[in-house]
Parts: sequence; C-alpha cells; structure tokens
Amino acid sequence: MQKITTFLAFNDQAEEAVNLYTSIFNNSKILSVSRYQEGGPMPAGTVMSVIFQLEGQEYFALNGGSYFSFSEGISLFVNCETQEEVDRYWEKLSEGGQKGPCGWLKDKFGVSWQIVPSALSRLLQDKDREKAKRVMAAMMKMGKLNIKELEEA
Repeated sequence: MQKITTFLAFNDQAEEAVNLYTSIFNNSKILSVSRYQEGGPMPAGTVMSVIFQLEGQEYFALNGGSYFSFSEGISLFVNCETQEEVDRYWEKLSEGGQKGPCGWLKDKFGVSWQIVPSALSRLLQDKDREKAKRVMAAMMKMGKLNIKELEEA
C-alpha cells in the first residue's frame, strides 16, 4: 500500500469518473468498490467509494455529496513523452469539460489536469536564458501544449 493516496470527493459521479479515467490511462484498473448501506447519507446500493490505479498510482474516489468541490489549486499532472500522448490525454480528458491555458484543463467532473510534455521542464531550464524566455512566452499563448512549437521557440 502506498503511503500517500490522492483522494477525490465527487458529488455522485465517482464511478463514472473512475470508469473514464481507467479507460484513458494504461496500467490502470479498479481495485475495489464499496456501496452505501441502509442509513447512509445516500441511497443503499449507491457507490460510496472506489479505489483505483492510474499508471500504477493509487487513488481513492468518494461519492460524498455536494459538500465538496474541486479547485484549480490541486490538479493531476500528466507527464507526456510525445505529442501523441499530449493530444490523446488533452482530447479525452477535456471532452465535456473545459480547455484552459498552458496545458491546463478541467474534465467534465470538475477535476483539474495539467497535460505537459516532459520536454517543457528541460526547455524552461535551458542555460540560454533568452531561449527559456521564448519558450515561456510561447507556452503562455497555448492551450494544449505543442512540443514542436516549444522546441522552435
């Protein structure tokens, strides 16, 4: 069992969200599902929680009612090696949600994601500070990040 697990509290969409996420990412699966019993805050039989893995990382999803909401202050950062990965995750996770600037998006459940090519960190830390500034300026104009355009900056 991992020491720290990301906990995602949904209103009543935990199962739908987990099914979407595990369909998008490789090496992903649902580990367990628990349901509310009689006398709980939601109808008996409703999914209470789902423990699942994305790319081998464990997460916990809860149907907790409208008491909780997601914020951009916490996001799931997806490190992508190729433009194909960036494109695939960007399109699948933003479907029904909201595309934002600089690789950020919100999925249809309100969870914030950053879809970021691994090359970005290297480019922003380039010893040529002018080049790094151009990369930053290029990134600031993008929604979905484009590796080729960042490298050409």
